[in-house]
Amino acid sequence: MSTAMARVPDSLRGQIVTPGDRRYAQLRSTYTRSASPAAVLLPKTTAQVVDALRYAREQRLPIAVRSGGHGLSGASSNNGGVVIDLSMLNRVQVIDERAGLVRVESGARWANVAKALAPYGLVISSGDYGGVGVGGLATGGGVGWLVRAHGLTIDRVRAVEVVLADGTLVRADADHEPELFWLVRGAGAGAGIVVAFEIEAVEQRNVGVAQLVVEAQPDGRTVREWTSYLAQAPRELSAAAVVYSEGRSVLMSITAVVAAESLRRARPAVEPLLAIGKVLEHRTDLLPYPTLVPAAHLNPNVGQQRGTTTNGLFTTLDDAGARAVTRAVTGPGRAVVQLRSLGGAVNDVAHDATAYPHRHQDTPRCFRRRPTPR
Repeated sequence: MSTAMARVPDSLRGQIVTPGDRRYAQLRSTYTRSASPAAVLLPKTTAQVVDALRYAREQRLPIAVRSGGHGLSGASSNNGGVVIDLSMLNRVQVIDERAGLVRVESGARWANVAKALAPYGLVISSGDYGGVGVGGLATGGGVGWLVRAHGLTIDRVRAVEVVLADGTLVRADADHEPELFWLVRGAGAGAGIVVAFEIEAVEQRNVGVAQLVVEAQPDGRTVREWTSYLAQAPRELSAAAVVYSEGRSVLMSITAVVAAESLRRARPAVEPLLAIGKVLEHRTDLLPYPTLVPAAHLNPNVGQQRGTTTNGLFTTLDDAGARAVTRAVTGPGRAVVQLRSLGGAVNDVAHDATAYPHRHQDTPRCFRRRPTPR
């Protein structure tokens, strides 16, 4: 046993993974990057998180915290340091069904949350992929499939439980530790380790889901028309569009989600999207919300989607911006650009109410350069 292993707290015996452990290959990396930490700690309780943080600090090595999801930025792992992986801290509990108040631990993933809440007819707008971890999303913002109807994930957080850098456990809400509560909603990575959230879910069982592929004009006109419609669409509609090239064509793969319990209500909100370009594929269905973030997404992250990713926000996506998006996907790098809808309930919140100040922007974009073949 190494010297470092000898200092592992008794509470974490068997919950530290180092190179050579059969579990290491599935815990070392993130979705977009391969990494080689010296150790990965797997606490199962808040008390063990405190012990894990103390142990990690004693090693005098870089520390990364992972909530269990795919960690798009790569910051949830490192090389040669210690990773505190919260994936075992994953309980979901309905505290008050009538008020829709739910306690969710940081290591849960959103597929687990959606499945646990479905019997109650409750949902939390939370990203677009079931494998995303709760902690990273619920501290950074949270642009989900119901974002325009119900706001960002952080807008529904009512309290948090945080382990500070010195190991102190603090509960923060609007009345207790309000500055910490403000910070955690939008800039949580700098506050400590958030181990649990109390989130106000909303009543919703089914949603209208339209999936279509549109051939986009090379001058950016189709992209511009997409954003123009979303800017004035009913707030029940939230959408994402992936813009990419295929041969000489520019295509937009659009998923539009309507917070409606019937197709009769959903179809009118989706219909204008069918006019923005030549429609190659289209279908609209009424689906249970968990279908959007299914358990099939709960795969380990082993650096399988390598590439260079950047993110940004458009206040408005004008003609020049739309042309730039189209050029990016047809240029030498053949980027893939994802556009998401904001506005609606997101912009109802004052810009200084949380640490996420971007309340006037309408369109975030994710720019991903295609990975180099290995």
